Amino acid sequence: MADIACSELILGGQRSGKSRRAELLALDWLAVAPGHRAVMVATGQAWDEEMRERIARHQADRAVRVPGMLTVEEPLALADAVRRHSDGHTLVLVDCLTLWLTNQMMPADPVLALGESAVITAGEDLCAAITSATGPVVLVGNEIGLGVIPMGREVRTFVDALGRLNQQVAAACERVTLMVAGLPLTLKGNT
Repeated sequence: MADIACSELILGGQRSGKSRRAELLALDWLAVAPGHRAVMVATGQAWDEEMRERIARHQADRAVRVPGMLTVEEPLALADAVRRHSDGHTLVLVDCLTLWLTNQMMPADPVLALGESAVITAGEDLCAAITSATGPVVLVGNEIGLGVIPMGREVRTFVDALGRLNQQVAAACERVTLMVAGLPLTLKGNT
């Protein structure tokens, strides 16, 4: 059984094993005691057919891998969702911070897009919810800043904002894990 931290940020690239690690932590939590619960806060939104299919596939796979884990969809009010679902018997799994930030900065209606200072404030609110949570919180996010500097102002702005958000959340979490090729590398905290 894995050691479950009070809070853990799991970062990595696409298909690196981030979500799988988070699900294994939830399974371990559920196995510890019959009264334990796990709630996954899903931040993705189905804007097109491919994303609808992807979400349906993830839901079906997750139901098999982590039976009994409740899923709630919350694309925007993530700090409130963490506060609402956290208690001493419930592990809250957030998947994923990158999609949550996308929803904040690039919503379907561009008029609703948050600016830089509002994004930072939303990140601070999320960090406050993480540190005040009474049960474990596991957050999944992408590390996308390891490649070349992207073309286009909007993409560079997003990459910068995600880097800042990852730093904010990493500072608030007890443990930070980087996933590479399905293997965890502990960056902060005990293993």
